Amino acid sequence: MSTLRDLAEEHTHLRPADIDHLHRIAGDWQLLSDLSFADLLLWVPVDADGTFLCVAQVRPTTAPTAYQDDQVGRIVGGPEVAHLGVAYSQGRIWREGDPVWYGDVPARHEAIPVRLRTAEGEAGEVIAVVGRDTNLSTARTPSQLELNYLTTADDLAQMIADGTFPPPRHPGETTSAPRVGDGLVRLDAGGKVTYASPNAQSAYRRLGYASHLVGEDLAALHRRLAGDPLDGTEASNGILAALRGEAPPRREIDARGATMLTRALPLMPAGVPIGALVLVRDITEVRRRDRALITKDATIREIHHRVKNNLQTVAALLRLQARRVSMPEARVALEESVRRVASIALVHETLSMSSDEAVEFDGIVDRVASAATEVAATEVSVGMRRRGSFGVLPAEIATSLVMVLNELLLNAVEHGFPPADEAEEPPVPAASGMVPVAAAEVDPSLRPEVVVSAHRFRKMLHVSVTDNGRGLPPDFDAERGSRLGLQIVRALITGELRGTIELRAGANGGTEAMLVVPLARNTHDGRSQA
Repeated sequence: MSTLRDLAEEHTHLRPADIDHLHRIAGDWQLLSDLSFADLLLWVPVDADGTFLCVAQVRPTTAPTAYQDDQVGRIVGGPEVAHLGVAYSQGRIWREGDPVWYGDVPARHEAIPVRLRTAEGEAGEVIAVVGRDTNLSTARTPSQLELNYLTTADDLAQMIADGTFPPPRHPGETTSAPRVGDGLVRLDAGGKVTYASPNAQSAYRRLGYASHLVGEDLAALHRRLAGDPLDGTEASNGILAALRGEAPPRREIDARGATMLTRALPLMPAGVPIGALVLVRDITEVRRRDRALITKDATIREIHHRVKNNLQTVAALLRLQARRVSMPEARVALEESVRRVASIALVHETLSMSSDEAVEFDGIVDRVASAATEVAATEVSVGMRRRGSFGVLPAEIATSLVMVLNELLLNAVEHGFPPADEAEEPPVPAASGMVPVAAAEVDPSLRPEVVVSAHRFRKMLHVSVTDNGRGLPPDFDAERGSRLGLQIVRALITGELRGTIELRAGANGGTEAMLVVPLARNTHDGRSQA
């Protein structure tokens, strides 16, 4: 299905500013659809002969739809869209005509011209038409709620024709809430409540206001109800701004342990301020869950911070013990343990600064690679490069994978290159740590080097660790190798990570370790999660 922008750019000559305005309408017109109890279709002219293209559609949540099939992408002309032609050419709302039938569904047509106001604030040319089509198959009793909804819908429709609706969106705001069904309050030009829906009345009752809202000065009521005077002043100022014809940002009011979200919209059909529309939603439970999540997040990060500190303490104790050991083999084993513990601590350090249980893994790999070149027991200066990106990895994958890469990088540096006095040519000095591929000015074949490559494909992470050293021994057997590092790698890859590993000779010499790790993990009930 093509998007609004795709359809408009392909079939019309609308300017980018026009298309942006149509996007704003489509982002905020659920409000008008619910108030109208009608489907809204956004039509743009295709040719001068009166042909129109439907680029967007929204169905009401307050009434049955007039269309069972989606109309987006449909091009129509002739008598079927005569009402659209009148609204487009004459720049007025069209409400004449008899009901029409769509299969077994009778519907009433209306057409609302869409204008984009100029930079000087003047009403511009008509750029599109909103079709408002109401399903008439369900008979309605004209209740007070329905009459107020329809009256407000007519005011907003006139504002679309004037180019004053929708109002500009404030940075960071979405269009998801509150909605008409959450609670609606209509104010007159003086700020007094003329109508409040039952859900709106219930929302205010949770804030501690038990009386009926009709006749109340809503701005003054917000000041009285709010537990925080600053919140009450901001919410009150938002109401007053809407009465002046402005579109204030949404506000929250906290009182008596409850929280209510408010959105105030000016009502000014034909440019005349006649009051305001206030949508309210009780978000008490949402905010309680948010606070619980914030507390949980802070607790988890503190746990990662303490785990990191404890691991660093363990590493420091092992390092101290290694200095006191006289046996070279024991000292080497303790130093390897220090590096393994430090690599795990690095993941927990990153998680302690993250807002979720995931880490940006590239930075961790770079730091592990830098440490490998600094602490490896070799006289050769080995360069490190990284190709591609690991991206963001969940903690359970990152913790095991960093240990695997730590072992592979140390093996590549320590066992892949002979001592400097045995090399055929003096090695070219290389800076420790990883550098971007583009920054490697020396031909990799001329200096000792280890390259870590990573890419994602079909929910699998493919990683290779390649060196240009002396390669694997002729009798090397990865499955029967007795080195602890390789045993750790195999156990983590096949066990914790549920992946595969292959050690083989590189295409141009040296050694290549190929890892394939699934990014989707199976849960306890057999389902997979990314």
